[in-house]
Amino acid sequence: MAWRLAQSPKVSRVYLAPGNAGTAREDGLFNVDITGIPELVAFAKKEGIETTVVGPEGPLAAGVVDAFREAGLRIFGPTKAGAQLESSKDFAKRFMARHKIPTSKYETFTDAKAAHAYIDANGAPIVIKADGLAAGKGVVVAMDLKEAHDAIDMMLAGNKLGDAGHRVVVEEFMDGEEASFIVMVDGKNVLPFASSQDHKRIFDGDKGPNTGGMGAYSPAPVVTPEVHNRTMREIIMPTVKGMAADGIPYTGFLYAGLMVGKDGAPRVVEFNCRMGDPETQPIFMRLKSDFLEIVDHAIDGTLGDVEAEWDRRAALGVVLAAAGYPEAPKKGDEITGLPKDEEDFHVFHAGTAVKNGKVVTHGGRVLCVTALGDKVKIAADRAYQVAEKIRFDGQQMRRDIGHRAFNRR
Repeated sequence: MAWRLAQSPKVSRVYLAPGNAGTAREDGLFNVDITGIPELVAFAKKEGIETTVVGPEGPLAAGVVDAFREAGLRIFGPTKAGAQLESSKDFAKRFMARHKIPTSKYETFTDAKAAHAYIDANGAPIVIKADGLAAGKGVVVAMDLKEAHDAIDMMLAGNKLGDAGHRVVVEEFMDGEEASFIVMVDGKNVLPFASSQDHKRIFDGDKGPNTGGMGAYSPAPVVTPEVHNRTMREIIMPTVKGMAADGIPYTGFLYAGLMVGKDGAPRVVEFNCRMGDPETQPIFMRLKSDFLEIVDHAIDGTLGDVEAEWDRRAALGVVLAAAGYPEAPKKGDEITGLPKDEEDFHVFHAGTAVKNGKVVTHGGRVLCVTALGDKVKIAADRAYQVAEKIRFDGQQMRRDIGHRAFNRR
């Protein structure tokens, strides 16, 4: 996102808080070692920052947008109240039920015994979600009863997710194909972004535990024009209107994680109040418009006056994850083989840092190698060609990113 903002002719510099080893080396980007909201407000005032765009969910849930607005600063993102669509699964499910937005059946529990009884009564497969923010790892798609009961024990009884897991949402399992449908909202008007598809499981063939995402591509062929129109009509617009009706007008990115059934009907798996990761990388590889101009329209409430222009090529991003991810990612391993970016690929840094002049791992998902191609398969081949040259101890990389699209586009 910062990379694309820095390309605007209206931008002289982009500050990132806190940034990483990659952003430290990008032209026009400057890291700032600040994370506290009062400190961020003070920095924005001191430096005369004209526009702030929020990336992660944590600051949104903590009220960074509210604080910036109270200080008279321009910022794009939902308020703390609006961010509940992501920060509380129970809030989101109750909201969808109230406004008749298609999603799965569910029940919410704080008592482990009651949750176990519900699972026994409904059987598997079944989905267990921590109510709060859990860095993309608070969801268990249980294919058998043991896995479901273990998830309840881990979240409610074992307290392994802390406050995020003090309440759980148990949902009906939805069958179909997932897609990420991301839009920008100015409180009333909506600008759809290009569709994308994430790959949540750690291993090839969608095996292993859920992660924050091991790769993504755009566009997602499952989002046909009909699915796009239905999603806007049945999910996105009712959400925007519903939030306004509830007294929480929504401004910011709105990410609807979809499950598209065989009948083409989209249902909501989850809402995020931000761009997805790793969906952001292929989406912004394809965006040709001035992103700052779009953000300005969103803040000013005039999104209806602008359209986004997209590269006709597909884009695909492959995540390189650290050893031990997603449970206990290892930090401090030196990364070698990092290439110089070219027109058709870019290596986006995530969990990286600089130590003794060397780039090292500093988080679970370390890099996302993203490439363009006339077809998804061509973009995949290019991304893997680059990714294969990058090395660090214990790196993990799925080798089937984009497989659902290969025979469709």
